[in-house]
Amino acid sequence: MSDEIWKRDEVASPCTKVCMIHPEARICVGCHRTADEIMHWVAMGAEARTAVTEELPGRAGRLAGRKGGARRRRERG
Repeated sequence: MSDEIWKRDEVASPCTKVCMIHPEARICVGCHRTADEIMHWVAMGAEARTAVTEELPGRAGRLAGRKGGARRRRERG
């Protein structure tokens, strides 16, 4: 069986399988897409997917860093 069957010429999903919508930024903490973009990804054409993908790096700054948790406790010693 050839792997050629499984190769597609389409924009791949940016999903990182870390799926959680940030309550304030309203974007996924893993891939930085909105819930609407995630929901409609399958139906989007290549042009729309490319547009979303190009915006994602700029969205990372919208996520506020955590101020506590185990990592912070370790840093404080």
